[in-house]
Amino acid sequence: MLGHDLPEELDQFLTAREDELIAFRRDLHAHPELGYHEHRTTNRVSLRLAAAGLRPVILPKGHDVHTSVLLGAGLFLAGQAAAGTLPGRVRLIFQPAEEVPGGALDVMAAGGIASVDRIFTLHCDPRLDVGKVGTRTGPITAACDKIKVRVTGPGGHTARPHLTADLVYALGKIVTELPAALSRRVDPRSSLSLVWGRVSAGSAANAIPDDGVVEGTVRCLDDEAWHEAPDLLKALLESVASAYGVIAELHYQRNVPPTVNEPVSTAILETAAAQVLGHEAVTPSPQSLGGEDFAWYLESVPGSLARLGTRAPGSGADFDIHQAVFDVDERAIGVGVRLMAATALTALHANGPTVPDRMPDGVGA
Repeated sequence: MLGHDLPEELDQFLTAREDELIAFRRDLHAHPELGYHEHRTTNRVSLRLAAAGLRPVILPKGHDVHTSVLLGAGLFLAGQAAAGTLPGRVRLIFQPAEEVPGGALDVMAAGGIASVDRIFTLHCDPRLDVGKVGTRTGPITAACDKIKVRVTGPGGHTARPHLTADLVYALGKIVTELPAALSRRVDPRSSLSLVWGRVSAGSAANAIPDDGVVEGTVRCLDDEAWHEAPDLLKALLESVASAYGVIAELHYQRNVPPTVNEPVSTAILETAAAQVLGHEAVTPSPQSLGGEDFAWYLESVPGSLARLGTRAPGSGADFDIHQAVFDVDERAIGVGVRLMAATALTALHANGPTVPDRMPDGVGA
């Protein structure tokens, strides 16, 4: 258990720093940068960390609230380290390209999670009130992959479909039968689903085209089913296409695996939340079929993702992320700082007492 004075220490820290963190968030929000081009954001974060006596390592190549929360947690923990009360090492990961598949993989390739024992993160949730934290053990977000099917045939006239391959009809069968067949070949508890988003073929009403394309996403909550999905889809596609005399080519693009929260790490996060936010702050988070690249870290390191409430209590608005009108109640920054700092400390204490000549391996945040 952490000391009873931790909530008070966090209160004192945020009294001095919360306005700075909110201003920092607003500055990042006013200067958005695309994935892999977060140059100004990186410079701002690294300079602030360096000013606190830390030694940031720039990754090879930001969500404003997430970045501000992690910065605040880092500054608080740096103060703990300076006072000699930090019982181990904590690594802050300001990951680039969170919305572009590959950012987490680049962090891993650069050694970003090497020697890390546990890893934690928060993601804003505009459907959850400020002060609330959504947690869940097991799958919390889904794998999200993209597929593209290109169908080819000889083409011909709509008056004589029997003399050619009716490509549009075959494409329609692929669109309808592939998701149906998929749902009967896997355990329904895996929530493996295929949903199409684009279909295109032909340019004239009386001509059977020789080429057509359909694109969609594959989502799944089960890691084993996710790994099996490409081969299963390829076999099902070939079965449907061959029945109509067309050739179907599958392009399967891996994006992210399912985010599966490890039980002990989730318990650590919930314990920390109860101590610095109150037991009533912790609420069950529903599963989402959205993708989250934090999942790549969890393939190698036990950890947990939690939802950070950003909606003003009593607000009638019910926004969703990625909406143009989305905004946050900035009190969420202080809540996030409390939670991330307390989670890091709880995780370090859970590792056991510090050995004098060797600090415990890192806790990622």
